[in-house]
Amino acid sequence: MNILENVSLKSYNTFAIDVKARYFVECWHIHEICDAVHWQKTNNLPLLILGGGSNVLFTQDFEGIVLKVSLLGKEIIREDSENVWLKVQAGENWNTLVEYCVANNWGGIENLTLIPGTVGAAPMQNIGAYGVELQDVFEYLEAFHLATGEVHRFDKKHCEFGYRESVFKNKFKNQYIILSVVLRLSKKHKLHFSYADVEKFLKEHRIEPSIKSISEAVRKIRTEKLPNPAEIGNAGSFFKNPYISKMHYEYLKRDYPNLPAYPLDENTYKVPAAWLIEQAGWKGYHEGNAGVHHRQALVLINKGNAQGKEIWELAQKIKKSIEDKFGIVLQTEVNIY
Repeated sequence: MNILENVSLKSYNTFAIDVKARYFVECWHIHEICDAVHWQKTNNLPLLILGGGSNVLFTQDFEGIVLKVSLLGKEIIREDSENVWLKVQAGENWNTLVEYCVANNWGGIENLTLIPGTVGAAPMQNIGAYGVELQDVFEYLEAFHLATGEVHRFDKKHCEFGYRESVFKNKFKNQYIILSVVLRLSKKHKLHFSYADVEKFLKEHRIEPSIKSISEAVRKIRTEKLPNPAEIGNAGSFFKNPYISKMHYEYLKRDYPNLPAYPLDENTYKVPAAWLIEQAGWKGYHEGNAGVHHRQALVLINKGNAQGKEIWELAQKIKKSIEDKFGIVLQTEVNIY
């Protein structure tokens, strides 16, 4: 275990915010995690668990220890004629895993192509895109309990998945370090390509739907719509798509007849946050070094040397304007520190 002091976190977060961690340790093995947590407790320091840094916004230096989870490896733990159960360590890159599964003709996560971050972060917020969520292929995970040092197993039920939610973002927040995830992948594919952009891409290019073509379609769509964090600092979608009541939806439709919404049940609709933000005039807006991307209003960006608090202040202005204009309170998808 190698604990470093006063480490810049700029290269460890996709917003490229230059803050410092008082202490930093990268853990490649479970025993290193045990040692690091013991050291953190002995020194009575705050602890921050970091994966790929693709879903965080740092607004200040972290006066504790940042533990970066870099556990690597994957193995088939079970297989039959229809499915493969793949155990993947938490530090593996998510998109690299998607490519690996597509190359092996295992279906289920092809719609989640190019989602940034690590495998360990995926169940924390139940990542999803283009009609598919992690919970659709999730079997169970193993997690290190910070209080006891025990490794606990969580199946789908006990993860309490929701829209960009899990038990690890709520009642068990900051209580566990996810070590590995087991996915149930299919050999007999159930394809999901009804999402408008994906279906349009396949038809325009006259491509037969398959896990490979769907993955390619999603890659193309995301590349065109979303900025590459390696070029422009960002954390993807900053806000969640809000849920509103049917009554609220019908009220808004009177003033905004083109308001897009997706019924979740007879009384609840999901509204695209990007549409709300664009209608409020924020798309392409810049304020200092912080801004809203010109092609995707849901993405806040670091134009160069923005401080995290600049981006957070812009986010708060956007949030207030949406509440004032539509009566909808946006919730952040990104974790703020």
